[in-house]
Amino acid sequence: MNHTLVVVGSLNMDLVVRAPRHPRPGETLIGSQFQTFPGGKGANQAVAAARLGARVRMIGRVGQDAFGDALLQTARQDGVDTTFIRRDPHAATGVALITLDEAGQNTIVVASGANMQVSPQDIEQAAAAFEGASLLLMQLECPLEAVEAAAELARRRGIPVVLNPAPARPLPQSLLAKVDYLLPNQHELHLLAEGEADYHTAAARLMSNGVRNLVVTLGEEGALLVAPHTQEKLAAFKVPVVDTVAAGDAFAAAFSVALAEGKSLREAVLWGNAAGAIAVTRPGAQPSMPNREELIHFLKERGL
Repeated sequence: MNHTLVVVGSLNMDLVVRAPRHPRPGETLIGSQFQTFPGGKGANQAVAAARLGARVRMIGRVGQDAFGDALLQTARQDGVDTTFIRRDPHAATGVALITLDEAGQNTIVVASGANMQVSPQDIEQAAAAFEGASLLLMQLECPLEAVEAAAELARRRGIPVVLNPAPARPLPQSLLAKVDYLLPNQHELHLLAEGEADYHTAAARLMSNGVRNLVVTLGEEGALLVAPHTQEKLAAFKVPVVDTVAAGDAFAAAFSVALAEGKSLREAVLWGNAAGAIAVTRPGAQPSMPNREELIHFLKERGL
């Protein structure tokens, strides 16, 4: 049985240029390859979850422009239900300007456009998307009011809420109280824990503030799982890195699909680590997302 995920989030067109390194302030560098890829944290996670076998309904906005056309088409091609994605007549589709250095590390500037017009009213009008859903997955590239409205709707219907708090920003306790699984990276954890540098201490602070389950993604170090009766660091899988864009999105999607299927929290983190590892071996955001067969094969090769 395929489980249904609702994804509330962003859709961006990624404009990617490769450079020998990241430029310093005021500096111009000569880059090399330029490519466009469908992206946006919400769409990346929606596409990844669909490829991993979930039914996915996405709530968001794009503009009435060519980028919007392309993003809707690619999402549909991967099986994402785009019924609840609105076409905004006044705002442009979001874009992300991405620089990749020779090591595959990225810097990103996002012009959010229509993503920042997603509203609590959009969530209310898309209430049908939550019918029969197993899980709600969100990020922070849309207004917090919409994110909180979706979390509240999911809570009322008994649907678990997964929040990937990216990009980093302070979050109200009212939102955190509605989140069942919080998935920050180290930078996001540092901000949410009011500047605490040590991630073990920061994780303990968030748990003491009411976070139910916490999974901190640590890049090449793996992930730290903190639950009421469990704390474990799971090592990353060693792979050659081509492009780190959207590795966190692959993790969030695989983690969420595993949870929706009833797998343990630890196994969900292993799925996340595996999906992130596969994603960094390929260029682009959505093009790098693995399918279910690839992920299962990857884990089996490692005896998992």
